[in-house]
Formats: sequence, structure tokens, C-alpha cells
Amino acid sequence: MVDAGAWAGRLPQLAKYEIREEIGRGGMATVYRAVDKRLGREVAVKLIHPHLRDSAEVASRFQTEATAVAKLRHPNIVEVYDVSSADEPQQYLVVELVRGTTLRRILQQHDALPAEIAAGLAVVLLDALQHAHSSGVVHRDIKPENVLVEHRPPVAGGDRQDGACRVTVKLTDFGIAKLLDAQGVTSTGQVLGSPAHMSPEQIEGGEVDARADIFGLGVLFYECLVGHLPFEGANPAQVLRRVLDGQYPAAQHVRPTVGARWSAIVDQALAHSREDRFGSASAMREALVRELARLGFWPSLPEVEAWLDDPAGYVAAYRPRLVERLRERADEGRKRGDSLGAAADYNRALANAPGDPQLLRMVARMSLAEAWGRAMGRLGLALAALVVTAVVGVGLARLRRAPTPPRPAVVVPTSVSLPQAPEPVDPSAAPTLAITAAEAASAAPEPALRRRPREVVAPPPPHPVDRQLTLDLTPPMGLTVAVDDQPARSVSTGDELTVDSRAHVLSFACSVCSPVRLAIAPGEKEQTVVVAVPVMPATLVIDGRLGSTYQVVQHPELLVRVGVNSVALKSAFERITIREMETGASLAVRLEAGKTIRAAFPP
Repeated sequence: MVDAGAWAGRLPQLAKYEIREEIGRGGMATVYRAVDKRLGREVAVKLIHPHLRDSAEVASRFQTEATAVAKLRHPNIVEVYDVSSADEPQQYLVVELVRGTTLRRILQQHDALPAEIAAGLAVVLLDALQHAHSSGVVHRDIKPENVLVEHRPPVAGGDRQDGACRVTVKLTDFGIAKLLDAQGVTSTGQVLGSPAHMSPEQIEGGEVDARADIFGLGVLFYECLVGHLPFEGANPAQVLRRVLDGQYPAAQHVRPTVGARWSAIVDQALAHSREDRFGSASAMREALVRELARLGFWPSLPEVEAWLDDPAGYVAAYRPRLVERLRERADEGRKRGDSLGAAADYNRALANAPGDPQLLRMVARMSLAEAWGRAMGRLGLALAALVVTAVVGVGLARLRRAPTPPRPAVVVPTSVSLPQAPEPVDPSAAPTLAITAAEAASAAPEPALRRRPREVVAPPPPHPVDRQLTLDLTPPMGLTVAVDDQPARSVSTGDELTVDSRAHVLSFACSVCSPVRLAIAPGEKEQTVVVAVPVMPATLVIDGRLGSTYQVVQHPELLVRVGVNSVALKSAFERITIREMETGASLAVRLEAGKTIRAAFPP
């Protein structure tokens, strides 16, 4: 055990603040809990790392953070209290102390969040961003590490009397914010931010505005929905390339329980061109609130509070509630004729309740109706063409049968004579016109025939058409797939599945993975199915010096501390090298999914 007095002696000394303990560490500064000696209140002090202290650019960036955030007053933004003067030996920033944890730690504990909980957190952050953007401040580094969540326990003795929410969510670390109304320290062209959360224009060094934060919030929302980042790679360079390519698996494909509507909102936030994103933080907030209200999860903070109080109990009650609401909304959409919206709601309900027989029948019925509609559409076109052909044919036939009118006789006179009186006619010599009854009957007009109406026989429903599904898997090997709960078989990236044109459910699993169920919409076209099956994290236990920071060399953005750490993996195992940042000592270990690995550094 470390002697408390000895450890206290290693804490930095400041004239106006009494440093009590270290509470966090980042790439730029270490954060301490401290007490303001003049006011007696607890604060958080961000102290620049010693090796950065003499950098004029870092000092300027610290001053920029203070200037940018000091003018922001919002309940969801960490307030700045003080900043060190230029002549002080230590460079620091004093901010509001939030007693809670980071969203990153929450994600490490729970992997993915229920979609409506993730959306509720995003709404709060968009409120904060809209306030910052209206003041000319762009955050530029939206990520779970910069979101603080304070969750106060319920008051003993029952319900709250004042109705106040016990959850506070705050956005922090505007350390690399750029003022829209002035030249920032990034005018040198340096790219600032976390690679996986940066917008394409930020990476390319172009003009950055509020829509860069919309992109960053989209990355955060995606990670909360599915449990991992949309853009991933073995190193920062690969991540940056994938952001610039704009390619990532849709959230609903990775985790079907998310549904098409939330996935579409994420896609708009992550649009490669900023013109295609939401125009403002308030516009994205409105889209989220509209869907939350449609499903009965608005206001959202009480939902977040209930989930934090009891995650397992909340999810157990949340799923049937969500499925019933989706069923109601789908039924309403079907009656309005909104087949696409109804299908999206039915499919999400089925993903959350895969064994529900009523939902299975409804999805199958809609699939059959869609196929029938396509068939009848093709039949209607064929009948229309046949009618046009028949009408044209009848018209031509009538033209051919029409009698040719006699040509008028042309008399060329050879002489001119006066008219003479007609000669008398002998009645006896006149011919007799006799018409028999039979001839009279034959000459009478034919009565119209009464035709029996022809019965229209509907064609039988079309037979399902086989189609090929090409698999794009993560991890690329070692997975199994079951189609509609049939026996599973092993698959790898590039394999093809042959299914018919009806709706299907694919279930992916592996020995060290969390299973994923994916709903395949009805259709006849071949398609590529992109699926990321989350591998169980490894538990890394670091034995070393208390207060030291350790970095995973293969993933520079990943910092671990002494004690228990959860490390996400993309395959069953991964070899990594851990380096102690303070001393440079390193140690190679082999992480295995679902297992605990210990790394012991010299004390």
C-alpha cells in the first residue's frame, strides 16, 4: 500500500488551490480534484503535462480554451472558473467539478446502449452544442471521453418530491475549439482532434464550422447505438482514410434492434459532404425528439435516469414496451398507406421480439403483399399494352371493311338538245318486285347479342425467386450463421448465401462473440450483407505504479491504468505491447476474448 503522506507529497503545489487527488489524465493535461483556498469550493484543475509546459503553441491553446468557454453559460457545458497567468510556473485551467463518470466508462461497462437512451443523451449534447455554436464556438473533439455524466442516487424513503432529475450530462474539454470570429491556433494547418471522431473537412485541413460537430456527434451516437465506432482501423492512418472514404456499416445492419429510423438519422449526421448533414445542432435535435416522442420516450432524461438506476431491470421492461409501441405505429402507417414506414417499424419490432408469431405473420403478409403488388403492376402493364393493340386492330379492320363510295359519272355532252316530254309508261310492262319472308328476315338488322360477362381469374401469387447474399463480416472468419433459426453453418467473408425473395432473419455467432440477429428485407436483388459481430472484450489487469499511465502501442489512442481495464477486440485474440508513458518501459502480452490477462510492471 502506498503511504498517503508520501503520495500527497508528489502532488503539484499551487498558490490559490490545494490539490487533493488525481482524477483523470489526457494527452495534454492531468486533471486533479482541488479546493479553492479563497472560496472554499471544490474545483477541477487541468494541469499541462511537464513536457508541454514550455510550448508556446500549447500555452496559446490553453488560453484559447479559457477564452472560448468562459463566455458559455449553459447547464450542459462545464463552466470555466479561472486560468493561470503567463508568469506562473505551472500552466493550468480551473473548471467546474463534476462528480460522475465519463460516457466512455459507461460504454465500457454496457457495450451498446438502448437506442432511445442513446438518443436521449444525444439530445442533451445537441442542446449544449447549439448554445456553443450560437456563441461562435466549435468544439471540434466530440467523443465519449469528453462527456461527463453525474448520476445521483435516489433519495431514501421513496419518490422525489421536487421532481428534479438526478442525472446531469455535461460537455467538457473545449481545448481545441476554434473561434469562428477570430483566427485560432490551428491556422498553421495542424489537424487537431481524435481521428475516429473527426470530420472529413477537419482531416483535410479545410474550413471547419458547426457541421463538424454534427459529424462528431453522429460518430458518438453511432458508437452508443452499436457498441463500436463507425470508422475503425489498425492505426490512426487507416482510421483517417476510412473517414475520408466515407464507408461504414449502417447501424441497423450491425445491430438490427436499432431500426431503420435511428440509422437514417445517424447516416445524415455522418454524411461525407457537410452540405448533406443536418444544417444545425437544433435541426438534428428536432429529428431525435420527433422520433422519441413518436415512440413515447419523451421527455428523455427521466428515461436515462431510470436506466442508470437499474440497467438490467430497465431493459427487461423496455423491450416489450418498445415492441408494442412499434406495432401500434406500424399499424397506423399501414392504414395511411405508408408501407415503407410500416415495414421499418415492423422489422425493428421483430428484431426486438424475434419469436413473436404475430409480428412474423405481419412481416410475411407485407412481404407477400409487396411481391403481389409488383406482380400485379407487371400484369397491369401487359393488359394495358394488349388493350391498346386490340383497339388499334379493330380500328384498322373497320377501315378495311368500309364500302367505297361510288364515283360520280362524268358526262361529256356532244350536242345540245331541248328537253322532250317523257313517253307514257305501260303499267303492264312494269317489272314486279317480289320479296319473300325469308329474304325480308335476312334483310332486317341483326339484334344485339347478349354476351355473358367474362370472369376475371386472378393469377396465382408469384413463386419466390432465389437471390444471393454476399457476406462482409467482422471478424472475417470463425463465425456461424443460421437462416430463420435453421441449423447454423460456418461462414467467412466473401461467402454467399442463397435465399428466396421473402423476408429472412440471419443469426450470426461465434464462440467468443455476442450474437447478432439481422433482418433481411424482402426483394429479388442480390446484395452485400455487412455485419460486425462484437467480440467479447478482454480484461487486462495492470500491476504497476499507482498514478502511472500506460499506452497500447498498436492503438495509441487507448490508455489504460493500474488495475482492471476492459479492452475491445476485433478477433479472438490480439498481441499488443503496453508502454508505461512515464518511464518508457514496455511489456508484450496476448489478449484473449472473454479472458483475464495480467501485465506486471516493476513497482
